[in-house]
Amino acid sequence: MTQDFPDSPAGRALVAELSARWAEPHRRYHTTRHLTDVLAAIEPLRAHARDLRAVRLAAWFHDAVYDGRPGLDEERSAQLAQSRLTALGLPVAREVARLVRVTATHSYHPDDGNAAVLCDADLAVLGQSPERYDAYAEAVRHEYRHVPDPLFRVGRAEVLRRLLGGSLYGTETARDLWEEQARRNLARELRHITD
Repeated sequence: MTQDFPDSPAGRALVAELSARWAEPHRRYHTTRHLTDVLAAIEPLRAHARDLRAVRLAAWFHDAVYDGRPGLDEERSAQLAQSRLTALGLPVAREVARLVRVTATHSYHPDDGNAAVLCDADLAVLGQSPERYDAYAEAVRHEYRHVPDPLFRVGRAEVLRRLLGGSLYGTETARDLWEEQARRNLARELRHITD
């Protein structure tokens, strides 16, 4: 899981820093479990990536800064990646920061295999069992507990409709693995919150 970081005191210190960030007590979904799930989901998609190391490092950084502020969290996470990886002398720093920024919108060029793999792995949870999906949805709601329920339902319904209205996954492998179940899960949640 940490094989992409330099085996040095600075590399180990960065892994420790990132691990601590992912374990912050205010997180409910964007936790160490999400990180390990994303890293695991990358593996069956690896053939689609141009630079697998960059994708895996981007997974480590993609929610390293998480305060529940979409867009700003990803930007701050990308800046952290650029800073820390540059300090380690890793030429992949710029690509990792770019990939982290892509996770803010999950919008990328169809030929961008690195972004497709990272985004597909990030959304793999959508295509898991109904029980696992429900735990994800509940954890997301908990992270947005400061948002009143009526406003959350409106916003969440908008997100679900947007997801259902487009292509969920950018790689054929992810579509084969998760698309059908993801659409069922999303539609079920949408029915539940709009009833």
